[in-house]
Amino acid sequence: MKDFNERVSEIKETIDIASGDRKVDCLLKNAKVINTFSGDIYKTDIAVNNGKIIGFGSYPARKVYDLKGSYVCPGFIDGHVHIESSMVKIPEFAKVVLPKGTTSVVIDPHEIANVLGLDGIKYMLSSSVDAKLGVYVMLPSCVPATSLETSGAELSSHDLGLLLNDERVLGIGEMMNYPGVIYKDEEVLKKIAIAGNKIIDGHAPMLKGKQLYAYVSAGIKSDHECTDVAEAREKLRAGMHIMIREGTAAKNLKSLLPLVSAENSRKFIFVTDDRHLEDIYNQGHIDYLVRTAISMGIDPVRAIQMATINTAEFFGIKNLGAIAPGYGADLIVFDDLKKIKIKKVFKNGELVGENGNIIEGIIPEYKAKVRGTVNVKWIEHEDFALKAEGSTAKVINVIPGEIITKMSLEKINSDGGYVSCDIKKDILKVAVIERHMASGRVAKGLVKGFKLKKGAIASSVSHDSHNIVVIGTHDGDMYTAAVQVVKMQGGMCAALNGQVLDALPFPVAGLMSDRSADFVREKLKRLAEIAKNLGSDLPDPFMAMSFLTLPPIPEIRITDRGIIDAVNFKVTDLFSRK
Repeated sequence: MKDFNERVSEIKETIDIASGDRKVDCLLKNAKVINTFSGDIYKTDIAVNNGKIIGFGSYPARKVYDLKGSYVCPGFIDGHVHIESSMVKIPEFAKVVLPKGTTSVVIDPHEIANVLGLDGIKYMLSSSVDAKLGVYVMLPSCVPATSLETSGAELSSHDLGLLLNDERVLGIGEMMNYPGVIYKDEEVLKKIAIAGNKIIDGHAPMLKGKQLYAYVSAGIKSDHECTDVAEAREKLRAGMHIMIREGTAAKNLKSLLPLVSAENSRKFIFVTDDRHLEDIYNQGHIDYLVRTAISMGIDPVRAIQMATINTAEFFGIKNLGAIAPGYGADLIVFDDLKKIKIKKVFKNGELVGENGNIIEGIIPEYKAKVRGTVNVKWIEHEDFALKAEGSTAKVINVIPGEIITKMSLEKINSDGGYVSCDIKKDILKVAVIERHMASGRVAKGLVKGFKLKKGAIASSVSHDSHNIVVIGTHDGDMYTAAVQVVKMQGGMCAALNGQVLDALPFPVAGLMSDRSADFVREKLKRLAEIAKNLGSDLPDPFMAMSFLTLPPIPEIRITDRGIIDAVNFKVTDLFSRK
């Protein structure tokens, strides 16, 4: 911490440089500045010193970039993202998103916290220090997410309070337990209370009326779960900031943009939530949301505000989101105001990305490791046998392109008193193996929609508690795939005829690779292709599988505790008693 006299000296030096009496570090000449405060665009030069914007116009400079009339806007900020869903560590994630204009992110490390608790949050903070990407944290509010699953940690209000004073911690993350808020659960209210004047993010799908007012009155000021204009309008009128989400699984951008107007646009924020590497490579990150918004008729300056100053002001990040003296020199350079094809990206005045590529060598590898997180009681072939306790069973139906599931009652095949897969009807076996406490719990059920004709797939990425999930046509292949995931200390795997076809290890909490983003991307493509060859026609069967274990989302799920009625929020029988 700088002492008072050092701070006074620094202010004097800044005034001298801003007055033009001394050279600045660099000058961006002939820029068309997009001003997110005034809402206009004008031509000028931008002076940068010590990572901050110092002034406009002509300045003596050590380095000059002639932008030749290109547009310059503030770096984009993702207002809500789970980086773990990219399956790479933060430095690798930064290499992918920085050239696409995302210079800062507000992360909710909910996934790794469910596995490693506070150690997981600390890992995300420490791994981001030298990543060039600005990383701010909202502390996960729901670890574990529910009582219907087994996670690797539990975070109380006291635990969260230990990190609240970190300068990069902005508040409390998405409050998924909205019933706990409304019905005044003591521990939930303590988590809200410890936030003090910091931000509390919301997560309240379809909440409305007096229950919504109670939720907002408790201090929760945002929501990223709106799926249509009517829901977003009611929450907007209740004073919430609306996070417009466009991830890989959940896509709400096109349905919500019609609500945005000149009068209300400053209450909207762009977020990705969960966006996988392939989508970032092929479409983009926050730049994709900005481009899409502009193509749908949103004024370009307004769309850029939703990706910059709106986010910074909501979270109270005082030096980001604008091109103005004293603000961080996070800048994006592009030529076409509609296409937003990014030419250059500056972070704190340093060129970090050019023509879609990261500047080589600027982000060091982060080598610190975390403890092993796959703790499983010895797995046997018999663990995947499912005793037939009736002729009709509840089957989880996957809906392509949706996170929600549907339940159907189906006649099942059995052989020798045990359930067998019905490939013709696409009824496959699914198992969830508890992997945190070595409890030996293996829950089994039936799923429809994956269309595997042979083999099995398995993964340690399964929301929210990330136990091992396996889907297959044959008990032996399910066993082979699950054992491989355990051997790797987490990861994804496909198996056939007792052999591993391919696998991707996730040694970081069973969620993230320690390899490059390019390596992970190619492995994910290979695994998707194998799943297709096994018969699945889902675009990403591993992602679809990861959401089967998500109890807060209707209609039916499976966790290590059994089959979950996600409407009435309870464990239910697999076999129909009717």
